[in-house]
Parts: sequence; C-alpha cells; structure tokens
Amino acid sequence: MEADNIFSGIPDDLEEEFFERLAGSGEVTIERIISRGHTSPPSGWHDQDTNEWVIVLRGEARLSFEDRTSVHLRAGDYLNLPAHRKHRVDWTAPDRETVWLSVHYLD
Repeated sequence: MEADNIFSGIPDDLEEEFFERLAGSGEVTIERIISRGHTSPPSGWHDQDTNEWVIVLRGEARLSFEDRTSVHLRAGDYLNLPAHRKHRVDWTAPDRETVWLSVHYLD
C-alpha cells in the first residue's frame, strides 16, 4: 500500500474541469475536483440525489443557489449541500487551480 497526495497528478491541461473518484462504496463517494476558471453551464442547476459535503483545499470558488443566495469559498472553507439543493458554480479562480474534496453520501 502506498500513500498518495491530494495535490499530485494535477493535469497541466485543464480545458475541462477534472473529476477523480478517490474512494467509495454504495452510499459514499469521495472525489477530487480540480477547476481553473471553470463554471457550471449557463443554463440549469446541479440537482443531486445525494447530499454533498465539499471543502476547498486550494484556490477559491463561488457557488450560487436557486434562492438567489451565494457563498464564496476560500481554502479551508467547507459546505454541506443537502440532496436536491439546487446550486451552480459561478466562478473559480482563473489564475490557479481550485482543488476541491467532495463527499457524496446518503442519509
């Protein structure tokens, strides 16, 4: 068994947001997301069947919600999104990677 590092293996070319499943089972999935200036598509909302706990490990991002509220996340900030809380990523730092750790889980 070898250890890995959450900041290793970041692709140089990030034309698209990078998603990597790190671990999981039937009820829990842990993934690393890497953004550089990426946002959600202009139309529609993320409407997930699972809860999502997310933390920004590096960089920063802004999420907005269907109720017109928003939150700005910086390194170390985390948020718990209940299932079906409609949200979108409005902004991620364009000049550096934003590294997220995301945990999807059922109640």
